[in-house]
Order: sequence, then structure tokens, then C-alpha cells
Amino acid sequence: MAANSSEQPSKHAALEVKAGSITLPILKLFSADLAILKGQLQQRLGRAPEFFRNAPIIIDLGELGSDGASLDLPELLALLRSLDLNPAGVRGSSEAQQGAAQAAKLALLADIKGEATIAPAAPEQSAPAKPAAPPKSAGPTKLVDHPVRSGQRIYAAGGDLIVMAHVSPGAEIMADGNIHIYGSLKGRALAGVQGNLEARIFCSDLQAELIAIGGHYKISENLDEVAKGTPVQVFLRDDALIVEPLEHSKVF
Repeated sequence: MAANSSEQPSKHAALEVKAGSITLPILKLFSADLAILKGQLQQRLGRAPEFFRNAPIIIDLGELGSDGASLDLPELLALLRSLDLNPAGVRGSSEAQQGAAQAAKLALLADIKGEATIAPAAPEQSAPAKPAAPPKSAGPTKLVDHPVRSGQRIYAAGGDLIVMAHVSPGAEIMADGNIHIYGSLKGRALAGVQGNLEARIFCSDLQAELIAIGGHYKISENLDEVAKGTPVQVFLRDDALIVEPLEHSKVF
């Protein structure tokens, strides 16, 4: 009987191919005019330059319609790379655009439903009423009991993330569900990265470079100084990120 070699990789194997879950920003185009695209991209990227720097992105051409025929894909790719973005694939493209994408060594992707829009930071709003308790994640909880150092990235797929220590500047933590940080958050925290707009971030000391829920984000310049150094929770209300003190909470 032949041995089944697919269950356990050989100890001499040089590689292993595994399925994974990675969230990439999606650039959805509504115009083929590169001058317009450049101006609006520069404005958008300027709000959170470190969040998008060297980020791989997917280009969605599905909304261009007849305008798609006039899009110069190689010029678009050059524009994106000049803005420190790394195009990784194309979707919603015509046959001609698919040929140009393949010539540029880009992946051809099928449409994906339900992705979140990365929205610009919105001004904070007063919260007249206490929001409801955060939803419980259906997936597993990932526990990190050590500091998250600069350059590290931790992702809790399908569930919540609990960090029992501080998150350094330049570090990034992500979760499909809620994020709990029992130390200082000085890096980036992204909850609900698969589009869960009910996710929340709980933090004992908010000094973040960036916080985001379901693609809606705030950078450090948009955070209220009053909220820094105190326990807070972050949640979405009417597409705006709300940072609220946890003065009487038993979370911390």
C-alpha cells in the first residue's frame, strides 16, 4: 500500500503550502482619469501614510463600465507604485485588461462580496447614551501574554484577540472580532478586519498610531488627548469611530 505523504510534511521538506486568511485593501475605481485618481489618492493616503505605505492592494475595475476601455493599466500601476502602494491583483476586469494584468504579473481575482470600505477618519461625536454590550465572537480567542514589538504583526483569524502587555510603536495587531489590550497601545490596532462593524477595541492606555474597526479608522492626530492614558473602548456609530472612557467598567 502506498504511503499517504499529504498528511504530514517530510522532515526534509524545503517548503509547505498552506491555506491562509489575509486581508488586503481594495482600490475600487469609479473613474479612468489618472489625474483625478492621483489627486484623490494623495489626499486619502495623506491621512494615514504609515497605514498604506508599501501595502499590497487589489484593484477593482468592476464599476468602470465603458470607461474601463480607456484605462491605461500600466500607467495606473506606475502611479500606484509611485505612491508606495504594491498592486497585487485585479478583479472585475475586461478581457483586454486581464491580458494587461497578466503581462504585469498580477493575479486575476473573482469578485468578493461584503468587503468593508476604508473610510476617512470622521470627527468624534458625543455619545448621549451608553452603547449596548459588545457582541461575543463566535470564533476562537487568541491570547498574547508578551509585549508586541515594533515590526511584529499579530492576527486573530475568526475571533477575538487579547493582548496582556503593551503594543509598541510600529507593531500591528488585527482581529476578525474584538481586541482587548491590557497595556499601552502605541502601535496599530484593527478590529473587525473582515467587515464586522460590531467589533470593538478595549484598551487600558490609548496612544495608538492608528485604530480601525471594519475598515473605518482614526490616526493619532485625530485622537482626543483627553482619552490618552485612560481605559477606553472604541466602537462604530453611524460610520464614525467613537472613543469612550471606561470610567466605571470592570474590564480593567
